[in-house]
Amino acid sequence: MARYKLLILCGILVLVFGGQAFGGGKLVNGIDANFPPFAFIDKTGKPSGFDVEAMDLVAKEIGMEVTHQPIEWDGIITSLLTKKIDIIASGMSITEERAKKVNFSIPYWIIKQVMVVKKDSSMTIDEILNGKKAVGVQQGTSEAKWIKEEAAKKGWNLKLHYYSSAPLAVEDVLNGRIDAAAMDDAPAMDAAGKKDVKIVGTFGMHEEEFGYAVRKEDAELLAKVNAALKNLMATPKWTALIEKYELNK
Repeated sequence: MARYKLLILCGILVLVFGGQAFGGGKLVNGIDANFPPFAFIDKTGKPSGFDVEAMDLVAKEIGMEVTHQPIEWDGIITSLLTKKIDIIASGMSITEERAKKVNFSIPYWIIKQVMVVKKDSSMTIDEILNGKKAVGVQQGTSEAKWIKEEAAKKGWNLKLHYYSSAPLAVEDVLNGRIDAAAMDDAPAMDAAGKKDVKIVGTFGMHEEEFGYAVRKEDAELLAKVNAALKNLMATPKWTALIEKYELNK
């Protein structure tokens, strides 16, 4: 009888703790591996960036070990929903469309969308949108969706080219394959600080907020992440990360 009760207890524990993909005190964070300064692979081949380090601190506070898994951005939500990863902490904009599939943490950063051109270019935003220009944008992003929809509505005379990352679009600006690249302001500032490009201005989208994404059913994880993230944002460690990755330019 005692053995039977033990088996029942073990079964209950499996149901309670074994049903979570992030069980065993481990989390897999999906990242865009080419989205500096928020997430990227450093010179040693390791994941790095503002979101990577912040997620390390969040995971430590909630008592979990986190690894960072590079995922193609266009399929990163699918990877989350199919439990290949457990969380997305990698510069993801909180949008209504995404919120239908996942739950977001509290916002931790506000961004704008900008156009990047060669440093010696005299093009204006209006010329880029209406002057038969080739514009690069990362596929699967909110800015890619917005530009495509607005171009159709307003009859903008531009040609969109899709890339797997914003830095690849910047490279094609430099080599002349495209005229401009549309992206978030933080990676644009990162590119402008390292390469012969500049930000020419914003292109009409409202400000967006970044948040971490989890599956709808992982409410307990989200609550813990929110509490830890809120605590982190109130400490000098958060300020130090902002300064380290030059997000306060």
